[in-house]
Amino acid sequence: MSEAFGQRLGERFRVENAPAIITRALRNADMAVTELRCDNPPSEMSDSVRREDAFLLTLHLRDIPNREYWEGGRRAPVRDLRAGETCLQDLKRDPTVLLDKPYHSLVFYLPRAALDAIADEANAPKIRDLSYEPGVGANDVAISSLGSLLLPALSHPEQANQLFVDHILWAVGVHIARTYGGMRPASRLVRGRLAPWQERRAKEILRANLHGVPLKEVARKCGLSLSHFSHAFRRTLGVAPHNWLIEQRIALSKEKLHDDRLSLTDVAAECGFCDQSHLTRHFKRIVGVSPGAWRTALKE
Repeated sequence: MSEAFGQRLGERFRVENAPAIITRALRNADMAVTELRCDNPPSEMSDSVRREDAFLLTLHLRDIPNREYWEGGRRAPVRDLRAGETCLQDLKRDPTVLLDKPYHSLVFYLPRAALDAIADEANAPKIRDLSYEPGVGANDVAISSLGSLLLPALSHPEQANQLFVDHILWAVGVHIARTYGGMRPASRLVRGRLAPWQERRAKEILRANLHGVPLKEVARKCGLSLSHFSHAFRRTLGVAPHNWLIEQRIALSKEKLHDDRLSLTDVAAECGFCDQSHLTRHFKRIVGVSPGAWRTALKE
């Protein structure tokens, strides 16, 4: 389902454009998130989905009064949902909803294989099920915060930093496993920094792949699990891997901007950015001025 996640979910909820981003950071499992927005709903039921051993977690970005929801053939009590609340759905139980009010939401797709991989990473027992009350919203501050970080990436999925996507969706999965699945690590290991050779290796891989590389691949080549690598990288370098990669792209772009023969579009392409606007957005955020202004200042 994850490969065509946005398209299928959009069709189910009568949304023509449903941008989605996917992570394959977990072993043998994909996770995905899509943005659904509809200002003029059709006043009909959402379509059923193919039943599978997977869950959806919906982060509502807009109030939905008197929401009517069914799961397992049973109608849940009619409730108001507030922006910022989350709802879980079990795809084995054929969840459907009456589409009669405008809505805006992020929907996370979490298959059973992803939950198993997350538990393995944490050295914890497999998660049997997720605990939730059908149709009832939960005030989940962590999911709300993580979801807000993903909104810019969903506005331009083709520009999404894969390391960033891997990192955030992995954090979402771990939070769901702990909060709703009761996951507790079997042992609490004190995780320190990367060894010097691991730091060198991680930097080499990231610099050699400025256009992006799966986080699990970097972790594997450093001989670490995904979760261990992510924690150790941040403790060693002070930033997450995706942020460090963007900093390297910006450093390289500064070097390229000295060459007047290169247009800003050329600089963006050579430094791992999707286009000039992608370069400009991150350059201005980190440096404080646009690439064009920075280049002009070099000549003064």
